[in-house]
Amino acid sequence: MQERNQLRIPNDPMILLSFINMKLRDFYESFEELCLDLEVEPEDVRRKLNQIGYEYNETLNKFV
Repeated sequence: MQERNQLRIPNDPMILLSFINMKLRDFYESFEELCLDLEVEPEDVRRKLNQIGYEYNETLNKFV
């Protein structure tokens, strides 16, 4: 399953940031909903985006 997920989301942190924020803006009401739908582990995404200085803001529904 992990191999399939790697194909569904970008691996590069900056591209991942853009991808996740676009999906949150256009299709999902929450980060948890996005992760469930894309079948990715929230902590894996958070960890990768935290490494480049971004954290999820629930109020804004995006990583800032």
